[in-house]
Amino acid sequence: MKPMFGRGPSLQLRLLLAVVASVSLIFLDSKLDLFSPYRVFLNSLVSPLQYMANAPSQLFDTVAGKVISREQLQAKNQELEQQVFLIRSDLLQMENLKEENNRLRQLLGSPVRQDARKMVAEIMEVDSDPFTHQVVIDKGSLNGVFEGQPVVNDQGVVGQVLRVGSTTSRVLLITDNSHGIPVRFQRNDIRALANGTGDLERLDIPFIPHSTDIKEGDMLVTSGLGGRFPEGYPIAVIDRFEYDEGMPYARVDAKPVVSLDRIRYLLLLWPSESPDPVVTPEPAVSPEPDNAPAKSEVTNG
Repeated sequence: MKPMFGRGPSLQLRLLLAVVASVSLIFLDSKLDLFSPYRVFLNSLVSPLQYMANAPSQLFDTVAGKVISREQLQAKNQELEQQVFLIRSDLLQMENLKEENNRLRQLLGSPVRQDARKMVAEIMEVDSDPFTHQVVIDKGSLNGVFEGQPVVNDQGVVGQVLRVGSTTSRVLLITDNSHGIPVRFQRNDIRALANGTGDLERLDIPFIPHSTDIKEGDMLVTSGLGGRFPEGYPIAVIDRFEYDEGMPYARVDAKPVVSLDRIRYLLLLWPSESPDPVVTPEPAVSPEPDNAPAKSEVTNG
């Protein structure tokens, strides 16, 4: 008697086919980048679900903000007024320093730096994978976000945009194992590279000779090399500098200035348009008479 339902391939064969298909898709995506358009489409497709998942948190924050007592609001308002007063006093000096810096750059024939465009974004989701440090923000290609865009906050550098959807984007934090950023020591302008370690509290600074002038407490800022991060944004502070006899390089660790486990609002940066370089006029040369003897060229042997 013929069975009503035929038996399909064995479980081992199905597993083998699934593994082969998965490895093939991973290879095609990583090496040939064939699925980038589909990835953008999928990110856009799941963005409504991300907004729905984030809705309870936003509702809770809204309700919590409305039940704050009058006394707490007054105390908070007074604290914010004091902070604004201090910030304004600092801005007075910064404007003077900015104008002085611009004048010096003009004298040296160096282009004057322009302020970059910024946009505030809010974190909607934190990646649950313990081996990667990524977050999802509520801005996407419709807002002009692009892959590789630098992301900061009011303390320093946070990371860069990894993938972009229409209304959401995924940000790779500077502490992720796959992230590296060119840095500069603010005290002495030594340039290096800061790599993520998978630990939210630590960055690794490799290939530093033990004789390098580095101290604990030195500030690391973006160097501007690579053309991705603007120059001068704080990144981390050196908290470990050790050298083992016989090792070619010292062990240098740094702690990010941003509390990456407590971030909520971020700033997206756009590159500023490069101004026209300052052209220094050449000195005028008085014309020589037609009957003047020709000048001979002297070549050093």
